[in-house]
Amino acid sequence: MNPVRATRLIFLLSGIGMASWAPMVPYAKERLGLDDATLGLVLLCMGCGATAAMPLAGFFTHRFGHRDVIGVSGLLVCLALPLLTLAPNAWGLGAALLFFGASLGVVDVAMNAHAVDVEKQQGRPMMSGFHGLFSVGGLAGSAGMAALLRFGSPLTGSAIAVSVLLLLIVGTQWRHFLVRHDDGSGEARARFRMPGGAVFLLGFLCMVVFLAEGAMLDWSAVFLRFSRGFDPATAGLGYAAFSVAMAVGRLLGDRITASLGATTIVRVGSLVAAAGFFLATLLPWGPMALLGFVLVGIGASNIVPVLFSAAGRQVSTSPGIAIATVTSLGYAGMLAGPAVIGFVAHASSLSIALAGVAALLVAVSLCASIVRR
Repeated sequence: MNPVRATRLIFLLSGIGMASWAPMVPYAKERLGLDDATLGLVLLCMGCGATAAMPLAGFFTHRFGHRDVIGVSGLLVCLALPLLTLAPNAWGLGAALLFFGASLGVVDVAMNAHAVDVEKQQGRPMMSGFHGLFSVGGLAGSAGMAALLRFGSPLTGSAIAVSVLLLLIVGTQWRHFLVRHDDGSGEARARFRMPGGAVFLLGFLCMVVFLAEGAMLDWSAVFLRFSRGFDPATAGLGYAAFSVAMAVGRLLGDRITASLGATTIVRVGSLVAAAGFFLATLLPWGPMALLGFVLVGIGASNIVPVLFSAAGRQVSTSPGIAIATVTSLGYAGMLAGPAVIGFVAHASSLSIALAGVAALLVAVSLCASIVRR
């Protein structure tokens, strides 16, 4: 049994599955004749499905263990991806996205809880590397689906091809997942308890970091285009620079975390990310904005993995419940944060709104000691 390899591959699966949807969005819009407002509401269903399912995923992993929850939810992701191409109307696409998001949400919680147990079993930091593979999967999923579509593969056929790849991962790795890891502390089958204040604080910190990531996804290109004079063809470089920096940071993160410690990762990483936002918004030069976005990616890259590890070590709450709570709050930040940034930007400016994200990251730095508890 090789739970380390299985964990790496399930993180890769999650990244591929989620990112494969992105190149399909324009096809869905054109096929169903959706206007921008309707499409925006339909796309929200994916996040709503994930957020609604995550608390249930915590209960399922606590009750049934990681192996079957990861396996079944992984199979549901494989089923959901082709359904996105078959929806007959906006309502059908919204329902398919709810199902897809819920399946991914359960996988997300279960794989992170499993990763915490693998870390305990191996006795060394591993969470950043797992999340790095999720980032690699995201790049591979979006690029692979785009390549299939570019070379003339039918939309449904492309989705089925990706699903078959994901099905191979689930089928070959199912037996390698841990049910749960019992380290002798008596917490492996601890009675169900509501999470305590420390878990909610970790969730708030995760919410801020996910808000920063959501700001990069939704607003970096807009900022470069309208605040720094980039043309439309190059405005996407900001998010690309951020994504590459984050992927590299996570792939190197386990070694860095083992060397510096979790508290330093959160304290220094959040300050580096805040400095990146300040650099991008306060200096009126395009290259400085790109450099700032690279700093955001480097600084934020290992904070969420460290927060998940800390949540999984809470002795008063089972790992599944704690990680479900932290993940749900984090996704709430990613969903609601960009909209809040838009309201602040409308009332003042986008630079001020992004500087506000930097201020929240400074607050994360001040709370860094929570990861030691």
